[in-house]
Amino acid sequence: MTRSGHASVTDHAPAILVCAFPMAAQQRFDPHRHDEHQLAWAASGVIVVEVGEGVWVLPTNRALWIPAGIDHSVRAYGQSTMDGLYFRPADCPVAWSRPTVIAVPVLLRELIAHLAAVADQPQLRANAEAVVFDLLQPVEVSQLTVPLPADPRARRVAEHLVDAPDDERTIDQWGRLVGASGRTLARAFSEQTGMTFGRWRTEVRLCAALPLLAEGATVAAVARRVGYASAGAFVAAFRATIGTTPGQYFADRAI
Repeated sequence: MTRSGHASVTDHAPAILVCAFPMAAQQRFDPHRHDEHQLAWAASGVIVVEVGEGVWVLPTNRALWIPAGIDHSVRAYGQSTMDGLYFRPADCPVAWSRPTVIAVPVLLRELIAHLAAVADQPQLRANAEAVVFDLLQPVEVSQLTVPLPADPRARRVAEHLVDAPDDERTIDQWGRLVGASGRTLARAFSEQTGMTFGRWRTEVRLCAALPLLAEGATVAAVARRVGYASAGAFVAAFRATIGTTPGQYFADRAI
């Protein structure tokens, strides 16, 4: 285990290695890759995993399967503990080739703790490892993407909105501020992020909203903080983008 968040499963190690990484608020593991598959999970707090332009905000009831050899970075939203489970590809029956969100009910959480506790007891570990594979259940939610445009004027707008997602200025108002027409800015966002300005801003707002929801803020309070006029409008955008409601996304915390 290293300070970069990297662990290695040797030929003599168990099929699943469990490592805990206490992380201070905003601590980051810069882009890196593993020879093993990894399941990144916030045992406490909230972690943000980025793979390319994809962003996953993970509370304690969600984890991300990261296939071997894929570059990724991890950031702690607040004081958090990331548990990394590392799987030797040769011994792993799971064959997901893309990052995949996994539900983490109480049974899986307890099993992860059990694996760490019986690290020196091969038979107990082997029994527990078999159950872990049975519990890895994908969750049908969409990833968020927040690529930044290259155009300096559009990028100025984008960087401001990442920091202040509740800013309600229109694309034309932004154009007057940065010295470009609204049409020019709209084209820069569309061509350089693959999304319209409106869609891009929605994804930024939801990226900002998920950690707040994970900390227990109400939907109404979060909606106001990220720029929605009503809780209903926020819930509708959340469901249309992520594929479920905020309540359903966090519903299985106590399962």
